[in-house]
Amino acid sequence: MNGVQILLIVGAGIAITAVARRRGVEPGLIVVVLAAAASFLPWMPKLELDSELILAIVVPPLLYSAARVAAFTGFGANLRPIVHLGVVLVVLTTFALGFVASWALPSLGGVAFVLGAVLAPPDTITTVTHGERIGLPGRVRSILIGESLVNDATALTLFSITLLAVDGGHATIAGGITQFAYKLTVGVLVGGAFAAATLAVRKRLGNTTLETTLVLLLPFTVYLAAEEVHASGIIAVVVASFTVTANMTLDPAHRYPGAHLTRIQEKSVWAVVDFLLETFVFAYIGLRLRFVLAEQEDLAAVLLASGVLLVAAIALRLVGVYALFGRWALSLRLAGRSPRKRERARRREARTSGRRRRRPRLGAPTAKENLLVGWTGMRGILTLAAASAVPESVPGRDAVQAVALLVTLGTLLIQAPTIGPLARALDFDVREERAATGRMRERAEALVRRHEGFDAQRQALGAAVRDGDLDEELARDLIEEIDVRQAAAEPGPRH
Repeated sequence: MNGVQILLIVGAGIAITAVARRRGVEPGLIVVVLAAAASFLPWMPKLELDSELILAIVVPPLLYSAARVAAFTGFGANLRPIVHLGVVLVVLTTFALGFVASWALPSLGGVAFVLGAVLAPPDTITTVTHGERIGLPGRVRSILIGESLVNDATALTLFSITLLAVDGGHATIAGGITQFAYKLTVGVLVGGAFAAATLAVRKRLGNTTLETTLVLLLPFTVYLAAEEVHASGIIAVVVASFTVTANMTLDPAHRYPGAHLTRIQEKSVWAVVDFLLETFVFAYIGLRLRFVLAEQEDLAAVLLASGVLLVAAIALRLVGVYALFGRWALSLRLAGRSPRKRERARRREARTSGRRRRRPRLGAPTAKENLLVGWTGMRGILTLAAASAVPESVPGRDAVQAVALLVTLGTLLIQAPTIGPLARALDFDVREERAATGRMRERAEALVRRHEGFDAQRQALGAAVRDGDLDEELARDLIEEIDVRQAAAEPGPRH
């Protein structure tokens, strides 16, 4: 794929997106469908990027941008469902789809479990991006954002372990756990170290263009650095994004003259980056269809196996969500009946009563939330990148790539256009959620009015978040408004 082809793809994506939005249709879905159809044109060249290039160029900025809008408090409040979906369910899905693949395509042998790891992680970033518009409740959005930040790391670790096993290496469960722990721990350390360095450098640059450029380079740099030491580049990117964004917005120690201009510029820049990458990803998925199918020796078997695995992937997520969250709900009910556990909870509450206000513990998701979360199982660019990363020496590589592409397309065509209607059909009652947000916003605006000076207002909002009196997402929205007011009141070049 050359530069001209990439530019033509993005240009066509812009035109398609403009038309789709006027008609209220999801642009990504239209881009995928039209690109898949265009792949069968006789003059269409074969488009293929190196998998390492996709993982290093496309995935890091998309993850960084998704983590920018994620609230750390929301991540912590929903940690249990996030771990259930992003770790436990991905592991279970890998082995379940591996068994299904070995039955549907017996010729794969042990490579079936590599395919299971490739198909395991859903791509919920796009769903979350449009979550409020399609009617997702706030908690569902928080869970899906958190899942999208950890499930890729789990899947890539499983992918490397299964690939090692079929490519002549020695892989064990204990070794896999050790490898995952190493990747996670070192990834966190690398991400934190690069974030700290970025925060220290950017406030000394004194120029919005340079500061924004530094942050744009961060996801690529931290990803490659982590991968160089065999850690999780994805976890490193997520940690870096969380750290830089939260500190730049809420921590007064990392505020400096002109920082508000940088935040305003970064928001616009990341919106453009997201659009360009998402448009390219959807087009790339569709444009590869004809060429991947043409490489199959037994196309009928691959198509049949893809259909079976598509149904299995959708069903396994639904069953897994209900099973994991249902078990959680059952444990909460049993805990409520246990005098010992009630007493333990009372003592814990007494110990924390004198400290800063903490959010109440969230219960298990409701049945309607389970259904909506279970239906958001579209596969995306990580699935295709991992499939492309299977070495040519591994038997069945072409079949793995074809199944990965077909399952990804199938989930995009079946689940993506139906999430919005499903959310509306479930008729979530978000009136109290919106009313509570409105009341909290009124209190926060009153807090802002009691302070003079833009920095004092931002500092008051940050303190309210740390004390548990204000939601982090709402505080960020109000800080954005303060930034805009300050930019209007204090115009000055920092470019």
